Amino acid sequence: MVTLNQLIKKGRRRKIREVHTKALGAAPMRKGTVLRIFEQSPKKPNSAKRKVAKVKLKFNNRIISCFIPGEGHNLTKHSQIFVRGGRCQDLIGVRYKPIRGKLSLEPLHKRVTRKSKYGIKTKRK
Repeated sequence: MVTLNQLIKKGRRRKIREVHTKALGAAPMRKGTVLRIFEQSPKKPNSAKRKVAKVKLKFNNRIISCFIPGEGHNLTKHSQIFVRGGRCQDLIGVRYKPIRGKLSLEPLHKRVTRKSKYGIKTKRK
């Protein structure tokens, strides 16, 4: 336990929060252009071909890797997409995901659960 004298001499230091999405620059999402689309294999216990896109961000010209969620996509080279944070745990160096249903990336219409993550609007009665 800290004493009063220790507090007077040194004070308290604030914990610095670690930012995992540095390329977005403290914004929730950024616009970018797709440079190329390829398949990447995941880390050791898993085995698949995950769809990944290299994206050049508009605001700082950084090139990042984005994991494309869901089954199938319509992305091509030079597509415009919105990028959000959120890493793919079994892909090395992939810390971002494109937002489905915005700009060029179409939503997944086959989804039944977690529809908002895949760009499907809920119908109001």
